[in-house]
Amino acid sequence: MNYDGVKVLVTGADGFIGSHLTEKLVDRGGKVTALCLYNSFDQFGWIDDLHESVRAKLRLVRGDVRDSAFVRRIVRGQDIVFHLAALIAIPHSYITPQSYVETNVLGTLNVLEAARESGVARIVHTSTSEVYGTAVTMPIAESHPLQGQSPYSASKVGADMMAEAFARSFKLPVAILRPFNTFGPRQSERAVIPAIVRQALDPTCPAMFVGDTTPMRDFTFVEDTADAFMATGIMPNIQFGRPYNAGSGNAVTIMDIINLVTRLTNCNKPVVQRESDRMRPADSEVGALLADSSRLSADTGWRATIDLREGMKRTIAWWRSRLAGGLVRREATFIT
Repeated sequence: MNYDGVKVLVTGADGFIGSHLTEKLVDRGGKVTALCLYNSFDQFGWIDDLHESVRAKLRLVRGDVRDSAFVRRIVRGQDIVFHLAALIAIPHSYITPQSYVETNVLGTLNVLEAARESGVARIVHTSTSEVYGTAVTMPIAESHPLQGQSPYSASKVGADMMAEAFARSFKLPVAILRPFNTFGPRQSERAVIPAIVRQALDPTCPAMFVGDTTPMRDFTFVEDTADAFMATGIMPNIQFGRPYNAGSGNAVTIMDIINLVTRLTNCNKPVVQRESDRMRPADSEVGALLADSSRLSADTGWRATIDLREGMKRTIAWWRSRLAGGLVRREATFIT
């Protein structure tokens, strides 16, 4: 997966997965433009945490994918576009669904139109396993029915269909990558694993407050997910307009995660289950997700190589360093 000299745009580079992908692209020789959402604090999200040797090789740009004229300008001249910019917090999508449509659907449309106009060689559009909803059959193959069980997942279904439509209608070389639940360093406490890990390690937390511990998820370490993007972006056998799952192929419950974290951290805090304002409505909760990634493996050779225990050890080590350095801003007191 050599990107030497390839001009690459990463939208959402300031985010969790985007920052890891950006780091890998620079390491593989890519000439990377990193699009970060504009803010008034002179910050570039997780890009600010990258080593200066990496940052020095980036072209940093602030903007918003909802601005079509801006998107056309930054896409022009690029060879490959990795489109990761999105609103992703599922609980907030119940409160402001229109903003999710504007960013996730219209923002994707802007990227696709700009790529079509500029003649880029390939676009990798980021989907999500949430588009499947609760599994009807497992493991979940790409042929599984799509179910909009939250405004977030519905917006991503719409974005996926737009990518497919552009591939079919205009022969746009757009690949659709559908990562399952990703975890690792730099992930927000909006997600379940970092919320559990922080509470286990943080001496100011008297207990581990959790919500529903029964949902089952296929957790993939972020380095593996970033490699899936890298492979999808450059391997020659990719089929455009068709989705590709990227997951570990192993599923565990949230309680399994809690037990693993407590063992790895030697945590003996009580686990307290209670209601949360981040709990999903009953008909919106996704009960189980387990990936069948055989299509991606067949077309690119990709497979997850870092197992859950090793990934969790690396995640815990990162959180220990953050807590020791006083760099953690409490985002939640309990999780779902």
